[in-house]
Amino acid sequence: MRVALAACLVLLLPACGQQQVPAGPDIEAILAAGPAETLADYGLFTDPSAREPSEGVISYDLINPLFSDHASKHRLIYVPEGQAAGYRGGEEVLDFPVGTVLIKTFAFAPDMRSPDEGERYRETRLLIRKEDGWAAYPYVWNEDETEARYAPAGAWLDLAFTDPSGAPVEIDYRVPNQNQCKTCHQLGDAIAPIGPKARNLAHEGPLGVGQIEDWTMRGMLTGAPDSVEAVADVHDVSLPLDPRARAYLDINCAHCHRAEGSASNSGLWLGWEEQEAVRIGFGKHPTAAGRGSGSGTVVIEPGAPDASILVYRMDSAEAGVAMPELGRALIDDAGVELVRAWIEDMPTEN
Repeated sequence: MRVALAACLVLLLPACGQQQVPAGPDIEAILAAGPAETLADYGLFTDPSAREPSEGVISYDLINPLFSDHASKHRLIYVPEGQAAGYRGGEEVLDFPVGTVLIKTFAFAPDMRSPDEGERYRETRLLIRKEDGWAAYPYVWNEDETEARYAPAGAWLDLAFTDPSGAPVEIDYRVPNQNQCKTCHQLGDAIAPIGPKARNLAHEGPLGVGQIEDWTMRGMLTGAPDSVEAVADVHDVSLPLDPRARAYLDINCAHCHRAEGSASNSGLWLGWEEQEAVRIGFGKHPTAAGRGSGSGTVVIEPGAPDASILVYRMDSAEAGVAMPELGRALIDDAGVELVRAWIEDMPTEN
């Protein structure tokens, strides 16, 4: 009897102090009226540290990620078995079914020139398609990366690392609170995903296959054509400046600067599909003057990036001036350089 009891204790001891993880995605937790206390409670991963996705949770990425202080982003999606997202054209976010979970974990390494070495998870954001629409929940990781807890008030994290250019960086990194999530994800009176549009997914993803084709084969996506036109890769220097710069503005700015977004009253709409020159900012005077305009009088002055308010605001980290105003403490130097080159290359009227 004592031998048997001792054997049981040996089997049980390794689990002591460890968080129990559901065996696969827990649809009750996913569709509950409120958020789960911890990320692990959803069963989206087989381990509390969220390194191993559960069956049916698929890694993906976007052609161009939004700049977030050089963070690495690990994106995954769960679509309930037997359900599928609907294709709505390349310019629209896919029509995801109830129960879908979009998972995005932000991570930093000591040296972001080698982002996989010594990487640490800092926060994970969930977008969950509930019966009555989308809900956004932020989770913050503990120091041991063994648990991520729901943080409706967000958090401030002291981070120090070497950026991709080799420069040392120290920042107060902001995990957004729930209201700030709604600011960026605003779609009229509701909230919605930003990135997973077909045109942003139409490339070979982290699983080494074309994502649109793979999701279709898995039964996660219906209605997609055989070929989807992809947005330009902002890092592909073989492409012209115009599509690269427009693609950059699309992913970094257009979620607010659109008709249904939080910055719609600016009259500046920066989506990839926008064609009207004034709405994009060419020769457009700002709707409100102030220090956010610097010395500029128009958003984009062709041939003159230093006279363009767009560049002035992108090239600032000062509160009240910097754009985007949420989601970054640092200046995206590569993005500023791209937009400057784009404006400088524009023809000017004689």
